[in-house]
Amino acid sequence: MATFTNQAVLSYNGITTNSNVATGEIVEVLSASKDVLSPEYGTGDTATYVINIVNSGSTPFTTLSVRDDLGAYTDQTGTGEERTLYPLTYVDGSIRYYQNGVEQAAPAVTQTAGLTVRNIGVPAGGNTTLIYQARVNEFANPGTTGTITNTATIDGTELAAPITVTETMAARREPYLTILKSVAPRQVAENGQITYTFDIQNLSNTAATADDNVQITDTFQPVLSNITVTYNGAVLPAASYTYNETTGEFATTAGALTVPAATFTQNPTTGAWTSVPGSAVLTITGTI
Repeated sequence: MATFTNQAVLSYNGITTNSNVATGEIVEVLSASKDVLSPEYGTGDTATYVINIVNSGSTPFTTLSVRDDLGAYTDQTGTGEERTLYPLTYVDGSIRYYQNGVEQAAPAVTQTAGLTVRNIGVPAGGNTTLIYQARVNEFANPGTTGTITNTATIDGTELAAPITVTETMAARREPYLTILKSVAPRQVAENGQITYTFDIQNLSNTAATADDNVQITDTFQPVLSNITVTYNGAVLPAASYTYNETTGEFATTAGALTVPAATFTQNPTTGAWTSVPGSAVLTITGTI
């Protein structure tokens, strides 16, 4: 509750006297919460935010503004100058506005140092919900210590004091693997040798370990014979894979393959983060 005080002055015949101090309280009837649908993020992800405002009073609010800082944080350039970076980018046209569950016309969004939505109303004894999306951009720290703390402030002349709601996401901490397969040579004579190369990349801040049960399976057509298998340039032990020379079915043993984490670097001038994926290469050479 916000308190207020007031004191009167009585003047007569050149004499002044003060009244007692009257004290009152403003009962805050508006409350708010903010949620994000996913607690984790990766660069390029789209986060969906939900702000819910509840009015427990008997008078509607009609001219509120909601400002979202899009996760703004301050750091220093390589020369020691301070700068403000915004790790989230509002997705144009994504906002939805509801009063008591009924969708209203989408409000205008101003994007300056975050985003601001004006002229938001909350019915008496009712609620208002704002739903919008923001993309995780290159200014979000993708490392294991990365977080985005996103703050929204609800304000207006009808409020005794602004209301602040905050939500935090953490950088995703699990392997994120992709695989690219190539063959060489592209043209091979009958009874010739051919090599399949599997390039596995890890885009995440977390290495893929034996506990992640990484496995590659493939069926070679035409079937290969007398295969040799290497992983990161070293011969892969026979116990780490199976191969059927009749069907051409190949499979690594679950957990035999590991892939290092990506590495991340922040540009000291721009503040943008770049990554170099962790990589591992499996090669299989055999005779057609």
